Amino acid sequence: MENKLAQIRKEKKIGQSYLVDRLGVSRQTISSIENGRCTPSLELALDLANLLGLSIEELFIHENRFLQS
Repeated sequence: MENKLAQIRKEKKIGQSYLVDRLGVSRQTISSIENGRCTPSLELALDLANLLGLSIEELFIHENRFLQS
């Protein structure tokens, strides 16, 4: 799943360490999410979005596989 975490974090001038401290996850977890190497749990995705003042849809890009053509 794609995301805008790195872009938004940089726009808001928030360091990875802020997210690490607030969310109780490792820097590696944040880096892996930003680089698309892992998809966060729903709970972590919601926490990230809430912490950044965004909706989950604004932060994460999910291709709807069920759209009818």
